[in-house]
Amino acid sequence: MGKLFGTDGVRGVANVEPMTAEIAIAIGRATAHICKRHRHRHRIVIGKDTRISGYMLETALTAGICSMGVDVLLVGPLPTPGIAFITHSMRADAGMVISASHNPYQDNGIKIFSRDGYKLPDEVEEEIESLVTTERIRDIRPTAAEIGKAYRIDDAMGRYIVFCKNTFPESLTLEGLKIVIDCAHGATYKVAPIIFSELGAQVITINDRPNGLNINDGCGAMHPDLLVKTVLETRADVGLAFDGDGDRLVAVDEKGLKLTGDYIVAICAKAMKDCGMLRNNLVVTTPMSNYGFHASMKSLNIRTELADVGDRYVLKTMKESGSLLGGEDSGHIIFLHLHTTGDGIISALQLLAAMQANEARLSSLANIIRIVPQRMINVEVCHKPPLATIAPLQELIAQAEAELRDKGRVLVRYSGTQSLCRVMVESVDEALTHRTAERLAEAVKKYVG
Repeated sequence: MGKLFGTDGVRGVANVEPMTAEIAIAIGRATAHICKRHRHRHRIVIGKDTRISGYMLETALTAGICSMGVDVLLVGPLPTPGIAFITHSMRADAGMVISASHNPYQDNGIKIFSRDGYKLPDEVEEEIESLVTTERIRDIRPTAAEIGKAYRIDDAMGRYIVFCKNTFPESLTLEGLKIVIDCAHGATYKVAPIIFSELGAQVITINDRPNGLNINDGCGAMHPDLLVKTVLETRADVGLAFDGDGDRLVAVDEKGLKLTGDYIVAICAKAMKDCGMLRNNLVVTTPMSNYGFHASMKSLNIRTELADVGDRYVLKTMKESGSLLGGEDSGHIIFLHLHTTGDGIISALQLLAAMQANEARLSSLANIIRIVPQRMINVEVCHKPPLATIAPLQELIAQAEAELRDKGRVLVRYSGTQSLCRVMVESVDEALTHRTAERLAEAVKKYVG
């Protein structure tokens, strides 16, 4: 077995190592062992998205945790950020999410939150991985009354709904707005329509009938084409697309323009600056953010700081720099004064608050940023040798950067959650952008694929 944890927990094809029931039991046992350092009756929250394999992994995790004398609190399908909230709210020792986020249904994963609602730091994940791959806790076997129990928390959804609604300003309402919500047949399918309708919006919901096999299938934040079509057909004011586990947001304005995380962060950064809430006048983003985003922030006199790709690293940089707002173009956005992790629904509520406070159309707010042409090519790879060690590829990247000069940029990196190498090129010249990206993608296929 290779390295267990990637940039966002453990992930892979369900029922294939590392996403087997046997490894899930071991992860449950290892996590429970670490949690027992605290002196009280121990509890771990388990939630999931709507994948069919969630039943198998939920049962396996529960068995592993209970076998170590720790109780389990089962919340069922709930967005990943909802499980982070429930973990902290119920003062549990940890929260475990069974989800592969935006991946197709055949994949699954396990993410772990600490008792304070933050994702586990790297060193704790490494300790869990060590416990899974060794036999250090093999003989720890509580018996009789010391074995853990499992309980179902029936009001978890209601608690999370109230939590999300409380992040929307009391002085504002969503009355008068027609909103289309794309739930990606995922974890938001129950909670999202309730939240936005209870705040006064007229809600049209699509892709809200999960069957275990259709999560993220041509829908949601990764595939918002139907959302765009529905917004235009219904003459809605805004469309909101979440991914399978509900921690990402992509929006669509009333004209049908797709607004990625860069747009949403820019709009919210200006709104927070205008009302004096943008601490340190700083926004954290990643190298994946568009060239145009940084130009927009510069024009608004808002500072930006780069973090490594991955919302856990965005959060780390935010905490170190004292920023309250950070995010990725993929739609992971963190409002640190509102939640401990990225939350698609909370991000949507802040975007809508900016619209209502300014009495403005979303398309008008989106004019804050002008995205330069970008070409992203995902190249499938069988292994991931360090890119810096591949001299011919590095030479081609250097040539591309020299050609672009100060008119764009190049980024070639591995995905932290999939067997992909991402080639991204941006420049003000669209033809040059596409030509450069395709040339580099071919090189990646040759030397890495």
